[in-house]
Parts: sequence; C-alpha cells; structure tokens
Amino acid sequence: MTTTVPALGTRTAEGSALQAVLLDMDGTLVDTEGFWWDVEVEIFRTLGHTLDDSWRHVVVGGPMTRSAGFLIEATGADITLAELTVLLNDGFEDRIDRALPLMPGAARLLAELAAHEIPTALVSASHRRIIDRILASLGPQYFALTVAGDEVERTKPFPDPYLLAASGLGAEPARCAVIEDTATGVAAGEAAGCHVVAVPSVAPIAPAVRRTVVASLEEVDLSFLRGLMTEVH
Repeated sequence: MTTTVPALGTRTAEGSALQAVLLDMDGTLVDTEGFWWDVEVEIFRTLGHTLDDSWRHVVVGGPMTRSAGFLIEATGADITLAELTVLLNDGFEDRIDRALPLMPGAARLLAELAAHEIPTALVSASHRRIIDRILASLGPQYFALTVAGDEVERTKPFPDPYLLAASGLGAEPARCAVIEDTATGVAAGEAAGCHVVAVPSVAPIAPAVRRTVVASLEEVDLSFLRGLMTEVH
C-alpha cells in the first residue's frame, strides 16, 4: 500500500536514464537511528533489563517486528510484541517532537530533485504513523508517494517496498537509484534490482556491484545519480 501526497509531477527528466530516486528515511534523510536505540534502551531499562550495545547493529534498519522481537528474546523481558511496539512508537514520536535533525545534504538533495522534477519516493520500514509525523517536517511536497513498513506484507530486507515504489512511479527498478544507510535497506534495494547508494550510519557497508558507498549525502547530487545509470545495461 502506498499513500500519495501532494508532490511533483512524475515526468522523467528528458534525456536521462534515471527514472526515479527512492529514499530511505531513518538515518538517511533524518538523523534518527540513534533515537530508536535510545528509546529501546530506556524502555528495557524500565523493564529491568540492560541492552548490550552490540545488539544495536542487529536491530538497526530492520522492521519493528524483527528488532523488537529480537530484543524480547535476547532479554527475556515480560512484554508482548504488540505492547512493545506501542511503547516504541510512542517513545520515538516524543523524541522527534522535541527535535528532528536532518542528515547533512538531505535538504539540498531533495530540493534539487524537486527542481528537476525527478520522481521521488520515501521508502521506510517505519510505521505509517511515524512516517506521516516526520513528513510534516521533512516536506511532503518532495515525495510523489511513500511506502511504510506496516503497509507491505514483507518489508526490508525483502525487495517488496522498493518494487512497490518503483511501480507506483512508473519506473523500471534498474533505472532507479535507492539511497540507504543500513545493510538491511541495501539488501532490499539490491534485491529489487536497483542501483544502491549506501550512506552508512551505524555499521560499515562495503562497496559492491551496483552499490556505491559514500560518506555523506553531501557527496550525492543529481549529476552523481545520473552517472550511476551509465552502469546499467
């Protein structure tokens, strides 16, 4: 399921093989990956458990059912997945209401894609309630559609969210650039057949075929993304 928001036209830029740009949210556009971990630590502390910092790499970037389920199993906490999901979303919303820092280069990149009418989608493993809350600050006008983790049967690392986004924009996956910050998201984009730009936020990500690793979105602009498509045959 996708939710269309007031946005740009979805006309592909003339003369460019790049048909669409599909962007992750947490840790890619907004500096919130740490928020999730902080909320998880606080909640489990109230339940009498201390989270091992090494677990952060296990839960980052994945769907809440996976990360929350892992933490319940790892700690043996007396809480259900449904109960923990509510607490996590509530705690995260409280954090983003206090501050929502953008990643370096995010605002400039979104503005450039909008100025050139490049079809753009927001593709996140976060739930719809979280996406809509962040979109209000990020700018819904920048996205022709959004895909939430609780609106697809299989979210990242499966390709479904990115295939759905590409289809919704009328684009071929091979002509889409996916921008992600975690190994889970990178796996989803690559499984969908897209060229992935990885901007690692928590754990390192190695370069690979059809995968370009950069240190920051400040290295990414429209010319850079179009250049990736020259590798598509």
